Amino acid sequence: MSFLKHEEIIKRCEKINQLYEIDPSFFDGIVDDLLDSEQDTETVILSGFQRLLTEVDNEIERMEEFTSMKPNCFMGCAFCCYFPIVITKMEAKMLFRSIENFSGDRKKAIYAHWENYYEKQQDKLQVAMAMDYEAPETKLEYKKLNLPCPMLDPETQLCMAYEVRPIPCRTYLNYSDPQVCADQHMPKEPFSYEFLYQFYFGSINELIQALYENGEDVFVDYPMDAWSYDYLPAWIKQWKEGTLGEV
Repeated sequence: MSFLKHEEIIKRCEKINQLYEIDPSFFDGIVDDLLDSEQDTETVILSGFQRLLTEVDNEIERMEEFTSMKPNCFMGCAFCCYFPIVITKMEAKMLFRSIENFSGDRKKAIYAHWENYYEKQQDKLQVAMAMDYEAPETKLEYKKLNLPCPMLDPETQLCMAYEVRPIPCRTYLNYSDPQVCADQHMPKEPFSYEFLYQFYFGSINELIQALYENGEDVFVDYPMDAWSYDYLPAWIKQWKEGTLGEV
C-alpha cells in the first residue's frame, strides 16, 4: 500500500488554506432547522449537539474530496486517544446528558469503565490534570504519560461514545503511514482540522443562547459554562462526584 509523503500532505493542505472556502450555511442551517422545530428543548439541544459534531465530519470529507486525500486511520487505531482533550463545561454537560440517553447496557458499561479507569489511572491523572492545558509543551508531556481517554474501551480500542465524541477526536487525521503514530508521540505527518471548532462552537452557542433568551430550560449554567474549559477527565470526575452542577 502506498502512502502520501509529508511534503505532499503539506502541499494539499496548503491548497485547502488557499483555495477552499467553508460554507457556514451548513452549520447555520442546522441551528435554524432546530429552532423552527416543535421538539422539546432537551431534544433540540442534544440533536443540535450531535448534528453539529457530525457536520464537522462532513466538512472534513468535503475538504478531503477537494484535495483528493483519504485518511488511513482505522478502527482500533487509538494512538490519538492519548492526547489531552479539552472541552467546555457546556459541552461536557451535553456529552453526559447524551450518554444518559444511551441504552441501559451501553450506559452501564461506560459507568463501570469509569469506576475502574479512575482507580487504575489515579496517579497519571493527578499529574495530567495539574498541567496547564494552554501551555505549548503540555500536549507532548501529556501524551508521554500514556494516559488513555476515559472514553476509550481498553478491550476493543474503540470510543464508547463515538457519535458524540468531542471535536479534538474528529479533527486529527493521518493521511500517511499509520505506523508513524505508533512510532512517535507527535508525528509530523497527521493533519489537524481544529480550525473547524469555531464553526461548530459558534453554532452550538447560538442555539443555546437563543433557547436561553427565550426562557427555555437549557440544563447548563449559560453563559458561564460556555467559557469554562478543562480536561475531559476532569469534567467526568466532577460528574462522578456530583459537583458538576445540573446536567
